[in-house]
This record gives sequence, C-alpha cells and structure tokens, in this order.
Amino acid sequence: MQHILVTGGTGTLGRHVIPQLHNAGYKVRVLSRSKHEAGEGIEYVIGDLATGEGVKVAVEGAEIILHCAGSAAGDEEKALNLVRATKGSGVRHLVYISVVGADRVPVKSGVDRAMFSYFAAKRAAERIVIDSGLPWTILRATQFHDLLLTFAQTLTKLPVVPVFAGFRFQPVDAADVADRLVQLTLGKPAGLVPDLGGPRVYTMADLMRSYLRANHQRRLIMPLWLPGQAARAHRAGANLTLDHADGKRTWEEFLTARLGLSQSGLPNVVPTEP
Repeated sequence: MQHILVTGGTGTLGRHVIPQLHNAGYKVRVLSRSKHEAGEGIEYVIGDLATGEGVKVAVEGAEIILHCAGSAAGDEEKALNLVRATKGSGVRHLVYISVVGADRVPVKSGVDRAMFSYFAAKRAAERIVIDSGLPWTILRATQFHDLLLTFAQTLTKLPVVPVFAGFRFQPVDAADVADRLVQLTLGKPAGLVPDLGGPRVYTMADLMRSYLRANHQRRLIMPLWLPGQAARAHRAGANLTLDHADGKRTWEEFLTARLGLSQSGLPNVVPTEP
C-alpha cells in the first residue's frame, strides 16, 4: 500500500482530500501541529512546517506528498522546510496547491505587500517546489467560497461595508478543488497544470450584497479605490481564469448549504459577465 503525506490535512481543503485518498486505497499520513486521534488508514504526525520540527519524521516512508498547508505569509519557508525534509527520501511526486494570479499579481510596494502578500508567498513557494529536484505538479485555483464567506462575515459587521472598486472574483468550492487535486496526486507528475476556477464571476459588491440578503441584513456598500500595481492587476482580472471555469458549485449554492437557506430564500444575483 502506497503512503501519501498530506500537509494542511485538517484545513478547509484537506478535510475534503483525506477521505478521498483513503477511499482510493492509500495509506494517508497527515502532518499537523496538534495531536489528533488516528483513524482507520489515517495517521497523524505532529510537526511544524514553519520551523521544520518533526517534518523529516513525517516524510519518512511517504512516496507522494500533497502540500495543502498555506497561510497569508510564510509559504516560502514552509515549502523550503518540506523540500529539505525530502532529501534522501523515497518521495517520487510532490503536489502543491497555489493560487490563480500568483505569476500575474505583482507585489512590490508597501500597499501591495500589506494587502496582497499572499500572491507573492504562493509564487515563492511554487519556485521552491519547481527547484526541489522532485517530480512535481502544481495546481492554481481561485479563491475558495469559504474565504470569501469569511470576508463577508467580517466586513458586514461594519455599518458601512467597504468593497474594492473594479475587483472581480471567481470563487470555487473547496470540494471541487479537492476532486481535481486527488486526481493529480494519484496521477503522474504533470508540472504546472491548467488553472481551476469557479463557474461564475462576481464583483466584490455582488458577493457582499448576496450575503447580506441571504443573511437578512442591510448595510450601505461603499466602493474603495485601491492604489498599487497589485490592485491594478486585480482590476484587469489577473486573479481570474475565465478559460478554466471548471468548478461546479456556485456561490449561491454554497450560501444555501452553509447558511441553511432554501433556494427560494436566496437573492437573485446576476453574476458579472466574464
């Protein structure tokens, strides 16, 4: 039985990936910073990618690594510590989940770094994977529904909801990304594969309005013009993948499930045309 190590296995994406890998007949090991009870065919190993502690032990015996761990900052160091731990191991496939626009959203000024450092971190981690010497696969996906829901829940606590003028988003469901990742993980190393985006494109204002209506809230929405090259790239659609709108679940369907709504309770939001 082949062994697969999954980083970030307890996160939004990992929770969808783990059962699929297990059901496919693989022995799954999950790297986590905290202790978890082992399940049938699933082993948890304590380690910290940020410091490298415990990562070497987690890698031992793994033939495939699916690297799902990510954060707003520090992804380069995490990828580097993971790759260092693979030296002399039997790893034959390293799979990494990145973000659409990692190569197209410049992060240079202070404003860019304050708001969009995530893109630079993902791009830096991509380079670590590419230069690792391991056979690799990288999938770039657009923003998850869960992330945009968190934004909506946070911003709508304010009496006036700020939205970035000219920004569009193509939210994708974590389960749709997991399906693609599992296929790639169990296949041969493929390098940089086609992006994965959600089925519809929305303005940021559309996303906030649909959440407000679904949650029976009223707020004034105020457009804000962001300066900087990264914001300019977003207004130009650098974070979108219009040719690969392959995700199945829409933002409206996600809200229906997450907020416990009926279809009739959802607002009639017309998504932005690509």
